[in-house]
Amino acid sequence: MTTAVSQLDLYMMAPAFILVATSIILLLFGAFQKGKKGLPYICLLGILLSFIVSVMLWNSRGYAFSKMIAVDNYSLFFHFIFLIATGLSVLISTDYLRVRGIESGEYYALLLLTVFGMILMASGLNLIIIFLGLEILSLSLYILTGFDRGEIRSIESSMKYFLLGAFATGFLLYGIALVYGASGSLRLDEIARFIKNNGMSHPLMFFMGTGLLIVGFGFKIASVPFHVWTPDVYEGAPTPVTAFMSIGAKAAGFAAFVRILMFAFGTEVHWVPLLWVLSALTMTLGNVVAISQTNIKRMLAYSAIAHTGYLLIGMVAKSSLGLHGILFYLLAYTFMNIGAFTVVIFLGKNGEENLNLEDYCGLGSKKPLLAGAMAIFMFSLSGIPPTAGFMGKFYLFSAAIKEGYIWLAVLGVMNSLISVYYYLRIVVLMYMKESVKEIGQPSLYLNLICALLITSFVTLYLGLFPSFSLSLIQQVFMVL
Repeated sequence: MTTAVSQLDLYMMAPAFILVATSIILLLFGAFQKGKKGLPYICLLGILLSFIVSVMLWNSRGYAFSKMIAVDNYSLFFHFIFLIATGLSVLISTDYLRVRGIESGEYYALLLLTVFGMILMASGLNLIIIFLGLEILSLSLYILTGFDRGEIRSIESSMKYFLLGAFATGFLLYGIALVYGASGSLRLDEIARFIKNNGMSHPLMFFMGTGLLIVGFGFKIASVPFHVWTPDVYEGAPTPVTAFMSIGAKAAGFAAFVRILMFAFGTEVHWVPLLWVLSALTMTLGNVVAISQTNIKRMLAYSAIAHTGYLLIGMVAKSSLGLHGILFYLLAYTFMNIGAFTVVIFLGKNGEENLNLEDYCGLGSKKPLLAGAMAIFMFSLSGIPPTAGFMGKFYLFSAAIKEGYIWLAVLGVMNSLISVYYYLRIVVLMYMKESVKEIGQPSLYLNLICALLITSFVTLYLGLFPSFSLSLIQQVFMVL
């Protein structure tokens, strides 16, 4: 095995390396330039270049760095999700950071380094590479969560996220060690080959390793009972960071989770009953607790937990339709969730974030376009047609029914009905209640308007015309 870095290695990993180079440029620019206006546009340029190179790599199947990293349509599809989520997060961050007085090159550099970790997780064919990606992602998010150093809640949430994340990392490392002890390899293809040829020579060690891996990834995707960090961290973090981590960390976690459990461990390891229970508990607890929330960021945090439960249905189904549903749902969730947080940021004025649900009373009459966009996102998150959220849930629930998991699909439908209550409560407050306090005129920030238009349009487009995204997803599994 050669250790030299070839031109092919550099080309295959070019999207990730572009992000790292851009982050270094941002750090230097922020250190030597007094003005901060160019920082977000340098960041967006790096994201755009990385996206273009990822498109150029589409339909290629190659390996980099001694087959420790795979560049295929599966990893590239997640590249698109990561980069889209990051680009939208940059758009909604610029004015927020300026108003809060915390704009700096380090913020945008950390965003790009987080995406670098996500790409390693989605592309890794070696458990150590996946672990390194997870740590790069996590360390960057710990800092971003506490980036608003003048806000005590931000610092508190960062510390809580760090302590619980370090605890979960220990489980993940022990799981990797046990899987290595049982199979003799850290490479996913060799683990899969070992299981196929030899079965379970050390079943207890392998089952314990798999369980600990589920704990480690369960923390990152915020599944019950590893979700306890989510509400406090979402509430305390700067709102653009909350929007970013709600998509990026979840998508990266599922990217690695699916590749390990479904393509490496296969059906030889009986992890499906455990995921069935986790899915049911996660979506039920998330939706039930969300009902009692009066802070919109905490409500969306429990909503994110519930959506993790829906996504786990696709993993339980273990079918191509289930995997199609996972990828489509993550793509749809990117736009509808960041769109909802964009409205939250839009309503903030003079540093006041207006996070209580009562702050949305009367929004329909005073800010009709803003209220209309928020209604679209609430409809989509609750799964009401013709939005992207409805199509995503349709594919996931259909996969469960097709594979015989009818009760899990029934639970999913019932939980969707529960979620309608607290999502549509926002719509009722906007259109059917008088405002309890004066709604300030939000400044017409161009970047926020662009993000709001993009997220609203795509949320409706994916619900009405899902065929293009589904054709891309079909190409993902043709390659796999």
